[in-house]
Amino acid sequence: MSFLYGPSGVSPGVPVRQNSAPARPRSVVPGRQRWQVEAARGRVNLARLLERALLAAPGVREARVSVITGGLLVLHGPELTEGEAAQLVRRTIEGVLSRAFPASAPATSPGPAPQVAGGSAETASGPRLTADGVPAERRGPDAVTVALGGGAAATAVLGSAKFGLAWLTGPWVSLGLIGAATAVVIRRALRRSGGGESSSDRRSPFLPRLFRQHRARCALATTLSVLDQVVHAAVFSTVAYSITVLVQGGSYLLAGLGVVGLSSQMYLLGGLVTLGTLVSAGLSYFAESNWDRLGQAVEHHWRTTTYSHVLRLSTADVEGERAGHTSRVLSEDIGQLGTFVGHTMHELVQLGTCFAVLVPAMLCFAPQIAWVAFAPIPLVAWLSFHYQKRVTAAHRRSAETRSRLNSRMADGLQAHATVKAACTESHEEQRAAELSEEHGSANHQTRRSSALQAHMVRMCAMATLPGVLLLGGRSVMLGELSVEGFSPLVELPTIALARLNRLGVLTDSYQRSRAAFGRLEHLRELPTEPQGGRASLSGEVRGAFELSGVTFSYPGREPVLRDLSLRIPSGRVTGVVGATGAGKTTVARLLMRFAHPDSGQVLLDGVDVRTLSLRELRGAIGLVSQEPFLFDGTIADNIRYGSFDAPQARVIDAAKAAGADSFIEALPAGYDTPVGERGTALSGGQRQRVALARTILDNPPIVILDEATSAVDNETEAAIQRGLDTFARDKTLIVIAHRLSTVRNADRIYVLERGGVVAQQGTHTDLLRRGGKYANLWRLQTGEAAAGGERPTDTGRQLAATAGRELRIVPGGSARTADAEPVDDTEPVVAGGLPLS
Repeated sequence: MSFLYGPSGVSPGVPVRQNSAPARPRSVVPGRQRWQVEAARGRVNLARLLERALLAAPGVREARVSVITGGLLVLHGPELTEGEAAQLVRRTIEGVLSRAFPASAPATSPGPAPQVAGGSAETASGPRLTADGVPAERRGPDAVTVALGGGAAATAVLGSAKFGLAWLTGPWVSLGLIGAATAVVIRRALRRSGGGESSSDRRSPFLPRLFRQHRARCALATTLSVLDQVVHAAVFSTVAYSITVLVQGGSYLLAGLGVVGLSSQMYLLGGLVTLGTLVSAGLSYFAESNWDRLGQAVEHHWRTTTYSHVLRLSTADVEGERAGHTSRVLSEDIGQLGTFVGHTMHELVQLGTCFAVLVPAMLCFAPQIAWVAFAPIPLVAWLSFHYQKRVTAAHRRSAETRSRLNSRMADGLQAHATVKAACTESHEEQRAAELSEEHGSANHQTRRSSALQAHMVRMCAMATLPGVLLLGGRSVMLGELSVEGFSPLVELPTIALARLNRLGVLTDSYQRSRAAFGRLEHLRELPTEPQGGRASLSGEVRGAFELSGVTFSYPGREPVLRDLSLRIPSGRVTGVVGATGAGKTTVARLLMRFAHPDSGQVLLDGVDVRTLSLRELRGAIGLVSQEPFLFDGTIADNIRYGSFDAPQARVIDAAKAAGADSFIEALPAGYDTPVGERGTALSGGQRQRVALARTILDNPPIVILDEATSAVDNETEAAIQRGLDTFARDKTLIVIAHRLSTVRNADRIYVLERGGVVAQQGTHTDLLRRGGKYANLWRLQTGEAAAGGERPTDTGRQLAATAGRELRIVPGGSARTADAEPVDDTEPVVAGGLPLS
């Protein structure tokens, strides 16, 4: 009857220990009894024989024996009392065991070995001994001994090899090797795709810093994702368990819980599956909703705080970072963080939970097949990363081809008249067709790579099923694993490996987000602009500036200003002119504290501007630049910018003073006309007049006009000056210009040479009388003859012909214009007394 014995090590002829009861009751209730049968543990055939014997007994309706625990469950009818049923069960168990393990004669202990003549003796199982108990000396090994020794050595070698193989294929060692290989694959992928992290990213992990302000929301969303994955896995396990119960005709576990009968058990399991599905759907919805809200909150927090930080950076830092780069960080990089939190984090938590639930379950219930189920994980991880790189590259190529196609078609539409005039319709059609075909090929390559990745991962996942079925089936046949426990474990690894298909996408999203967060933190690590000291201007701001020994250079360049000293009196008009690159705009930047001198001082009313608060300093200065910026809004909104509560009447008065009211009223919507992004709906001159109206409405004591009227004609400039007469009275007006007619009537004019050196200073009349650079520039621009018979050059005559009327700034008075004087072209052409040839 060797078929009765399993892997417990009990061989035929060896009886069960008689010092322990063959069976003992665990619980006896009406209609149901539980017994413990140690002999059935690990013996499948003995358990089945016991079940058949009990089922053949009168009154017994169901009998189940667990080969794992040795537990016996017996359900009987009401015709048997508890005592009768217990006696029946005990007799049946003893009968089966007596047949399975017949009694054998006890082994007798050998007595002392008889002495042999010669004073030596040899035991039945040992060497021959002398009278002193010492092994008798042998002359040499005989053939039998040599054969036995060789056989023992060979057995030892084979045993060692078998043990090593068993150790390497053991579940714990195999799982360790699988985990190590997977970790190596993931680590290498992270290293290859790493980058963009800031110095602080190497000091502390990325995710805790990202969720620093949202820990409670993150904990809630994570909990919902974990519960969703646990319930999802439980539903699949319940479905697999239901199939097992249906095949076996019932469940011991459910019967032990009081659910008797196959139909009742199936109703219960079906209800649990339905309930679990509904709960999983609800948890999934709330988890995704919470992650999405968390992503929006994270995006809002980092965008607003970073934008607030950027606004407080120095102008030099913002220009050094480039506006386009900073804008991409505020839009694309922070948007990437929101997408990562709102979508990727949910999948990452579910992937981690899936393995956190599956691995302990497999190790607890079936460690002997766990390594087979998890064997493809390193390969699946490698395939996911490998194909993700290909898919990412394919997406990049597809985006590039789409961009070129869209750009080409947009060019064709925008240059519609040019295409028709050149009769190149066929050329444009052919070029668009080529780009469209290229884009279609790139798209096909993208979809092909994605499909190949999915099918490869699915193939690896399905490849584990034969191994799991074979090893799991063998374990069930040997009694090492119950059918109820084996059935759910077949399905779970496939679910986990299917989720692992997204590992490359999730890792790529994680790396992109970490790089984006690194660029974001780099921007936030830039120091904010110093707000200055606590010094204040006593009384009313007079507006007297003084630059004393100022030297300034932009990073990596030669000094723009070298030891510059000049004074700008209060309540007067001061002009600053010079060639391009002489440092005129740099002077305005120093006055506004957009930049700081390398050496020297900038004083306002005798106070160093570095000791003044920025709000007080810049609140006293109005700046109108050559290229003013208009915000996307209406004309009235842009004039009112900085004085947001100003009434409409003041807005109109400021527009009239800036010479903007006439063109604004001519527009269909008037002051409510949208100007578009960066004011593109208006011309350059119109934008300058709107910006000038903004400064007039703000009414600062100091006004800096940096080429503020360069985009308007002379007649419009004269009209603007007439409006400025009243506004600029008793104000400090600093006019930076290329066109000398703009500063002709300034109280003082500074002529700067390259390097910020003051070449000349004085009034317009004084500078013309002295000659030199200013006089030469004047003659070139206006064509006026200077004292001494000098005549303008050809360039001067051309400028004079197009200049029309000249603006003459009169401090505290009205502006007047004068026609260009006629030119006599019969005289030799000279400039500053030097021949031009």
